[in-house]
Amino acid sequence: MFGWARWMWRQLTSMRVALILLFLLSLAAIPGSLIPQNGQNQFKVQTWKAQHTTVAPIYEKLQLFDVYSSVWFSAIYILLFISLAGCIVPRTWQFVGVLRSQPPAAPRNLTRMPVHAAWRTSADADAVNAAAHGLLRKRGFRANLSGGAVAAEKGYLREVGNLLFHLSLFALLGGFAWASLASGTGGKLMVEGEGYSNTITQLDDFTGTRFYNNQDLDPFYLKLDDFTSKFQNKGDQIGAARQFTANVEYYAGSDETKLKKGTIEVNHPLEIGGSKVYLIGHGYAPVVTVRNGKGDVVYSGAVPFLPQDGNLTSTGVVKVSDYGTGPDGTKTQMGFSGFFLPTAPLSFEGTGPVSLFPGDAAPELVLNAFAGDLGTDSGLPQNVYQLNTRKLTQLTQDGQPAKARLKPGQGWTLPDGYGSVTFEGYKQWASFNVSHRPGNAIALTGAVLAILGLIGSLFIQRRRIWVRAVALPGGGTQVELAGLARSESAKIAEELAELAVDLQDDAPAVEDEDDTAPEAPDAPEAPDASEETGAPTAPKTSSGSAVPADQNSKE
Repeated sequence: MFGWARWMWRQLTSMRVALILLFLLSLAAIPGSLIPQNGQNQFKVQTWKAQHTTVAPIYEKLQLFDVYSSVWFSAIYILLFISLAGCIVPRTWQFVGVLRSQPPAAPRNLTRMPVHAAWRTSADADAVNAAAHGLLRKRGFRANLSGGAVAAEKGYLREVGNLLFHLSLFALLGGFAWASLASGTGGKLMVEGEGYSNTITQLDDFTGTRFYNNQDLDPFYLKLDDFTSKFQNKGDQIGAARQFTANVEYYAGSDETKLKKGTIEVNHPLEIGGSKVYLIGHGYAPVVTVRNGKGDVVYSGAVPFLPQDGNLTSTGVVKVSDYGTGPDGTKTQMGFSGFFLPTAPLSFEGTGPVSLFPGDAAPELVLNAFAGDLGTDSGLPQNVYQLNTRKLTQLTQDGQPAKARLKPGQGWTLPDGYGSVTFEGYKQWASFNVSHRPGNAIALTGAVLAILGLIGSLFIQRRRIWVRAVALPGGGTQVELAGLARSESAKIAEELAELAVDLQDDAPAVEDEDDTAPEAPDAPEAPDASEETGAPTAPKTSSGSAVPADQNSKE
């Protein structure tokens, strides 16, 4: 059993599984960007469900409207958490051990290294080693002088960058997890001139989490003064949005004397306290006045109509629950459904009521009238943007369903003595998302640090240099330098060449002055004397495969 557990732990903490989990996490996030999410815009979710009635129940069961808080998405990032933790901890201790230890000792044969140089000098061997030790330390190497050789290493920031990258991913996931547990979002639609206090009773919708509920809402007041929308009116991109700006007034807390003005634009939220207010939608709200058969005003106000296409062809309803007594003497209610067209065509023939342009170039209101029971007194919840006609009767005129096509300022006398409807004009509305996400700053910091760590791990090279100066039996000193990089790079050869040049001040190359003198008995020959006499050779790159430093060192 423990063997299987160890095997599963090794698999989970392996780089291969971590990459697979990271790939799965990116795939799992795709539905969240394609399908409207409850935590971002419940209004769009409801609209999407109404337009896709067949697949909506399936998506609901698969939690595709709450991707980032779904069970399957949480399982992936929790496993990734564990995998990263199992990778980071041992690597951190290993790196600490490397920092506490000395650089690996010089290999026995430096001339077998991929990059090396050698020459003879008359300087003392200990002095040469000491000079090399000082030069390497000035260049930022961790250097150690022992055993008649200098071992130096540089590029530890590469591993620091690697660890920073993994820790930043950990922070990124941690920020995401904290946001899932302690965040909340609310939605509010306001017509120009309307305001609201950020309480649960005045929000259109609210989605809380385990550690953030309706008692934790940031107290503030927000009012939509006016809304500016501009669209391109010519060219290939006619109708494309060019400006959406909500001009607002607000104050945090309950002190009305601290009222401020601000603007909210797409991707430029307004921050109030610990919440951010995002602009997520826009449309038109016809101003309608309804009078009953006696001429009394029974309804007057702006009614938001919801856009159905890119040209803002909008649909909506007007519910008059306090109409009073109908022409037949019984208590009745009235409802109106129809379209608001910002730029109406001259004729609906062949197209129906559709808008030709999203701007308000030729606004019109198209209405149908119903009388009966709206169902508002039943106590059951209703969609304020839809009319339940089950207990309503559509008014008729000349044997046809009663309809009207109104321009601003025009009125419609309803048939059968039901009164009249006047299209007074229109306003614009804007919908806002009030978001409290405390983990965003953590996630953003983690993402930035992850990029920095990745840059460091990719572009910083870890490299080692060894210098050995050995006194020769016949007099003089043999100086050998070698370098090794963990990855293929010409930088190690450049550094070794610069070190060899700088070392000439303390260990100048000399000619062999006694080529003809007989060698002492049993005196060992200087290695490669014919090649190494005279000026120091440039660092050489071995053509064959070099013996890795780790095979000749104590590391």
